[in-house]
Amino acid sequence: MAKMKAVVKTKPVQGAEYLDVDTPKITQDEVLVKVRATSICGTDVHIYKWDPWSQGRIGEKALPQILGHEVAGEVVEVGSTVKKIKVGDYVSAETHIPCKACIQCLTGQEHICANLKILGVDRDGAFAEYIAIPESVCWVNDRAIPPEFASNQEPLGNATYTVLGADYNVAGRTMAIIGDGPIALFAVGVARAVGVTKIFLVGKYDFNMEIGKKLGADHLLYANKDDVDRVKFVKDNTNGFGADIVLEMAGSPQALDEGFKMLRKGGRFSAFGIASESPTLIDYNNGIVFKGSQVHGINGRLMFDTWFRVRNLLASGRLDISPVVTHLYLLSEFAKAFEEMMARPRKSAKIVLFPDKKEYEEARRRRGMR
Repeated sequence: MAKMKAVVKTKPVQGAEYLDVDTPKITQDEVLVKVRATSICGTDVHIYKWDPWSQGRIGEKALPQILGHEVAGEVVEVGSTVKKIKVGDYVSAETHIPCKACIQCLTGQEHICANLKILGVDRDGAFAEYIAIPESVCWVNDRAIPPEFASNQEPLGNATYTVLGADYNVAGRTMAIIGDGPIALFAVGVARAVGVTKIFLVGKYDFNMEIGKKLGADHLLYANKDDVDRVKFVKDNTNGFGADIVLEMAGSPQALDEGFKMLRKGGRFSAFGIASESPTLIDYNNGIVFKGSQVHGINGRLMFDTWFRVRNLLASGRLDISPVVTHLYLLSEFAKAFEEMMARPRKSAKIVLFPDKKEYEEARRRRGMR
């Protein structure tokens, strides 16, 4: 079997290795994709660091395993039962692989399948020259979207689902976004593109907050500074009501506490951030019950409603995510890329890796990088 280069988690310690491994052999319902670009996610950082979540979710017995799940590439082979995807298609992947048999799958909630498998977590991922992807989660990209952006559609989908909620009733609304990580920054851009009229971004890092400003945040509030009462500021700038919609994308106790306080009565609270400890305390009576809050838990993206919206936003040019895609590296430079991701204070947002040097150089030219 032919060999390929891949970033592999081989040991239950921090780090990974750049190795020659067997090119995936696809099953009858899978496609083989030549990776053009693959971006680093916070989940990849957890696995790279091999923190308690990774130990519990993946475990040493699953190693070795190829990292990564955000991808854009070209189909080079299809399985015998594949019908909708063909060789030459330019695709990305919905990384949540549903079982198609549980009650969630049978009632239109595949994204929260009871038996969910995830690319790069439960099976080999995208930090490689090739990846095997089930046809059921292949997404055909618009060729107007360059690979460094197409690989980011999965996390951008998280942001889009969090912004739009279940009812898509956001135009003309006010919104507080708590968190300044890449998905929160994507959310700022999506909110502006879909007609949110006043956007408050709460974060900690100057680098990321400036990106948020470029994407359309109207007000920047620092969570790690006490020069401004953040809750009061949001209320003062929403006629005393509070934000119509709050996106909690940090998962910290402070974010949860202030988020519910910023929310107006009858508003929507979208919970996306992962708390470092769970169960965690919230003001249940005043934050939810007496306020009549709509609390919406976000896990993944709607399959495939969110994907259609993301593709349309990017291909149309209505949404420009270029400020969030801050760094490009060759796949072989993965260690440097992870160091950049983990550095504090933040000096990066989304980082994209390229297995092929020519593809990497073309992306740099598109971005005006030397």
